[in-house]
Amino acid sequence: MSEITKTDRTRVKRLPGRGAYDRDTIELILDEALIAHVGFEHEGAPAMIPTAHWRMGEWVYIHGSSKNRMLLSLKDGVSCCLCVTLLDGLVLARSTFHHSMNYRSVIIYGQAEEVTDPVHKLAALEAFSERLAPGRWAEVRGPNRQELKATRVLSLPITEASAKIRSGPPIDDEPDYALPVWAGVVPIRLTVGEPVPDPRLPGEIAIPGHARHLD
Repeated sequence: MSEITKTDRTRVKRLPGRGAYDRDTIELILDEALIAHVGFEHEGAPAMIPTAHWRMGEWVYIHGSSKNRMLLSLKDGVSCCLCVTLLDGLVLARSTFHHSMNYRSVIIYGQAEEVTDPVHKLAALEAFSERLAPGRWAEVRGPNRQELKATRVLSLPITEASAKIRSGPPIDDEPDYALPVWAGVVPIRLTVGEPVPDPRLPGEIAIPGHARHLD
């Protein structure tokens, strides 16, 4: 288990005991999260855009239209930060001050690089598809030359990153533990529902296993 070197930007200063810097913890959170928020500067003003992400080794990837303003800015070397958060529960304390949430989060700082090698780019897009629905890439039509041209893929190294995690019950002030008030955690979990077929799908095409077992 390797640890990522702390920097002034990644060091958790508020409640430092919740900080985690080992690569295994950071990668597990990145792999479970489905959406990242990317912050960057655009035309002199701050901007933040939610986007799907995926990881390959020690890099996080994002993609979108070749004309996407975020990707156009990032490919030119604009510094950025990428953040993901998993909400695990509402923490209900005996006082309003100590209400909280259980969560796992990761933030990465750095500069993204555009993936221009065609083989690398196609492999990255396949990895994204397989991350969402394992086995589907082999069943569907792959991207053609024009679609690949219209898609931009960027990678961000996981070299300046940290995680912050809260878990467990509420932490009240000692006198408040005597209050006759319920306290505890209400778990929150993202669930997958029953697949809904496309209305134009022929009835004889069965729902594939990878669509039924995404959780």
